[in-house]
Formats: sequence, structure tokens, C-alpha cells
Amino acid sequence: MAYIVLQITWKASPAISEYGAGFLSGRKWDPNTSEYGILPEIWGTLYSSLLALFIGSFFGIAVAVFLSEGYLGNFVFRVLKLFGIQFHRFWGKLPAWSEATLKNLVELLAAIPSVVYGLWGIFVVMPMLREPCNWLHENMEWFPLFSTRYQGPGMLTASFVLAIMILPTISAIARDALVAVPPKLREASYGLGATRWETILSVVLPTASGGIFGGIVLAFGRALGETMALAMLVGNMNTIDVSIFSPANTLAALLANNFSEAGSDEMKVGVLMYAGVVLMAITLFVNMIGSLILQRATKGLKGMR
Repeated sequence: MAYIVLQITWKASPAISEYGAGFLSGRKWDPNTSEYGILPEIWGTLYSSLLALFIGSFFGIAVAVFLSEGYLGNFVFRVLKLFGIQFHRFWGKLPAWSEATLKNLVELLAAIPSVVYGLWGIFVVMPMLREPCNWLHENMEWFPLFSTRYQGPGMLTASFVLAIMILPTISAIARDALVAVPPKLREASYGLGATRWETILSVVLPTASGGIFGGIVLAFGRALGETMALAMLVGNMNTIDVSIFSPANTLAALLANNFSEAGSDEMKVGVLMYAGVVLMAITLFVNMIGSLILQRATKGLKGMR
């Protein structure tokens, strides 16, 4: 890791010397006039990742609760019970199989290539979102988040697809944190008269919150570095707009779209490497924070046991 950081920083050193900190606050990217600034890309990277994190966390934690509490297995068991085969040598294993199958299917979302997610976003997500987004714009144009018309490629489309991509990370770590909650806490809650959902919301989730938050931060780090899907869906425009329908750009997409044009020009390569250093610094910082939180949460749960 140290070698990679030093090598990229060395390649970026000409641009760092030339543009300094103004590179981080500039808003114009024009290779023809040698004007470079990545503030819109920093904004787009953070905004798209946070929006994806909001969507992905909601569904990821819901999936984790569904899996950790055995809702699918209980449902399959009740169906088998209607036919009197819930303890059958073969069919009796179906509840556990269904739980494992759903868990594996969610985790397999991480195996789908990024470019496939991009194509899915273009041909499925964009047509699906067009009508409701245009309705929101026409009826709530005064609200900053809906102030621009939905054109297709933009922040919402990119964030929605990115949320699906980070969902396996959130759900897997959140499920492990929920399963690690000591059974005695659940039993004590039930003993005090709490219902199942009261126990989940008031005892299980707060106890596992450290691990869940650590998983969310790690998923945030994963979202920051996503490239191909964002390059295909975010719109690739150097704009700073709070509207979720507006096109934008990200650091990873900027690198993917411009590296082939840099050629052997030392300054152009250095500028892109400078942007890479910024992206790497943000991603490493977020992942380090997530790992520390996850380690502390794991130690805390072990101590409670």
C-alpha cells in the first residue's frame, strides 16, 4: 500500500507543484487551456455516495433483520406445517435451505460486473424513474432536490444503482452484528413483556449499532471508488447542484473518461494522478474509520458475552 501511494504521489508531483491547493477548489476542467479543478468531481463523488448510502442502508439493514430473525425460514415452516411435512426427512430441511439461498443471492449481487450494472441502469432504471421523477419536478419544483428536470443520466440514477451495488456489504456485516447480539438480552426483553418487534427495535438494533455503522462506513468507502457504472450513469458534467435529477461527475468517472486522452503528456498524466491521490486519500480514510468502528463493535459484543 505504501508503495502504491508513493508511486502515484510521485507521478502527481508535477501537477501538485503547478496547481497546488487551487486544484481542489477549481470548477473548470479544460485540457485545451490547461485549466484544471476537481471541486465538482469531489462534490459528485461525496453526494452520489451519500445518497446511495442512504438508500442502500435502509434496504441493507432491512435484509439483515429479515435474515437474522429467520422470517423466511419461519414462513416456509408454517407452509410445510399446513401439509404436515414440517419434520419430514427431506422437506424439513427446506426452511434452512431457503434462508441460506436468500443470503447467498444477496451476497451474489457483489459478483455482478460494474458495467452490467451500468447497462441495467440505462435500459431498466432510467425508464422506470422517468415518469415519477418528472411528476415530482412538475409538482415540487420549488424544492431544491427536485429543481431540475429528470433527463436520465444524473445523480439519482447513479445513486440508485450504486445503492444496489453496496447492499451486499451492508447486509452481510449488519447480519453478522445482529446475530452476535447475546441471546440473554433478547430473553430479558421478552421476559419484561416486549413484543418481537419491540425487542428488535429497542434492544437488538441498538446493541448491534456499532457493527452496523461500521458496515455502512465500509460500504461508503466502496461507493466512493466505483467507476464504470458511475461513468455510464452520472452524466459526466462539471456541475455542482443539490438537485438529485441533475447530471454530475465523480473522481473515478473523471479518471476513466480522460486517461486515454492523456497519452504521454507528463502534465496531463500528473493532473489525473493528482485527482487519483485525492480519491485514494478519501477512500483510505473512510475505510480506516470503518475498520476501527467494526473492530470496537466486535470487541464490545464479545465483552457482553
